[in-house]
Amino acid sequence: MESGTGRRPAGLFVGLCTVDVIQLVDRVPGPDEKLTARDQTVAAGGPAANAAVTFAHLGGAARLLTAIGSHPLALAVTADLDRAGVAVSDLAVHATDPPAVSSIMVTASTGQRAVASTNATAHRLAPPDDLDALVAACDIVQCDGHHTELATATARAARAAGRVTVLDAGSWKPGTRNLLPWIDVAVCSADFHPPGTRTPADTLGFLRQQGVRWTAVTQGGQPIEWAGPGGSGTVEVPVVPVADTLGAGDILHGALTHHLAAGRQLSAEGFVQALHAAALVASRACASFGTRTWML
Repeated sequence: MESGTGRRPAGLFVGLCTVDVIQLVDRVPGPDEKLTARDQTVAAGGPAANAAVTFAHLGGAARLLTAIGSHPLALAVTADLDRAGVAVSDLAVHATDPPAVSSIMVTASTGQRAVASTNATAHRLAPPDDLDALVAACDIVQCDGHHTELATATARAARAAGRVTVLDAGSWKPGTRNLLPWIDVAVCSADFHPPGTRTPADTLGFLRQQGVRWTAVTQGGQPIEWAGPGGSGTVEVPVVPVADTLGAGDILHGALTHHLAAGRQLSAEGFVQALHAAALVASRACASFGTRTWML
């Protein structure tokens, strides 16, 4: 899909990049138990990285601003992103420590996943000198809430440049409150609980109070609840046979960002259409194992 200017939409994705080691199992093993996996896949992962890969797959020009490093595992991550068509600005290019690794077990009968990861705890990233140029080269900026100082600086620069900013709000993190005033669109998981909130309606109201104009809460296979200047409502999620829910939210955000970038102006109708299109993509991804198979 092309943007209103007749070229591919360009997205800047800011946040976490990991090595995802994914095992398909009959069940999660107990203490001191070993079992043989049905299948295995290894790929670059993390919310921002998966969203960038999705954006590129859908025809956009994606750049990922993150920390990867020069460890041998990191080189594999960079190669995987290059194959996926994602340009990388690595702010930890000289780091020799292993990158963050997510160890994931997906239960074959339900598609549910169990994840252990160090996330972004090893890196504190300062904005790059060319941040303004990176923002100017894109149509839209998406942050995943990790590397919050970098995310806030990028979102602030995007606001100054007139670029739409999107937040993938997976969970409430230290620094999230400082990021929210610079966000135009926030789509949250059901696990995102700002202080004092319990329900999706609470979350949507909290985000509006922080100045976020367009908001939504996803709830797995349940309808997406949304609110914005043009009203509020729900978006149905397609029903599919679920093989693997890993990365579904990341993929939804990448698809949403692509559809928003390709549009001319954000409106209630356009936001609902983008949510619906993104839900279709994410649901398709849930029907296959891993975060890449759905693209084949």
